[in-house]
Amino acid sequence: MSQYQVTAVIEDIDKAMSKLREAMKGLQVRTAGFKKDHDELARTVANYKVDLEDAQINNSK
Repeated sequence: MSQYQVTAVIEDIDKAMSKLREAMKGLQVRTAGFKKDHDELARTVANYKVDLEDAQINNSK
């Protein structure tokens, strides 16, 4: 995967997480049981994004 592709994926992840945040605003996450799943997803995606950024930095050296 080229550096450009990694950058595009990172930007797409940011866009998707922003859309998720907006979508979750109207939900009663605590009563619907989504809070735990949302937090787990957000944490996992954040870790993946950091791994991509690290790989991108290491490949550019």
